[in-house]
Amino acid sequence: MSWNNSNYHRILRISALVCAVVLIFESGLLVESSQKLAQNTHLYLANAVGMSAGVAPTELNQYTAQLTQKERELNAREAALTEREIDVTLSTQTGQGNDTATYLLASILFILLVLILLNYTLDYVRLKEQAQRQTV
Repeated sequence: MSWNNSNYHRILRISALVCAVVLIFESGLLVESSQKLAQNTHLYLANAVGMSAGVAPTELNQYTAQLTQKERELNAREAALTEREIDVTLSTQTGQGNDTATYLLASILFILLVLILLNYTLDYVRLKEQAQRQTV
């Protein structure tokens, strides 16, 4: 088995490629809408977790349910206002909110590339030492 074609090297090459593709998608270099899609996906995943429980109805529970319903209506109005503000912000800004994810993915890609280069260098040194041992 050649040291260039091991499963470890294949996984390293594939993970570096996947990381680079995700970085290009997140940054919106090729298509501007991919950056907005990634940002909206992050917001959706952040809000997706939820829980519910049920109890026997009482007078206090009914008041609480009414209060909760009014609170939900207010939250819905606030969400609508926030969405309008986000739309206005998106039309005036050029993607400042996605910079953190882009920098994070860029640093991960850089670390992967350094590890790949280090691995190939160490393999080369090891093979060179083995060749010297066999000739001596």
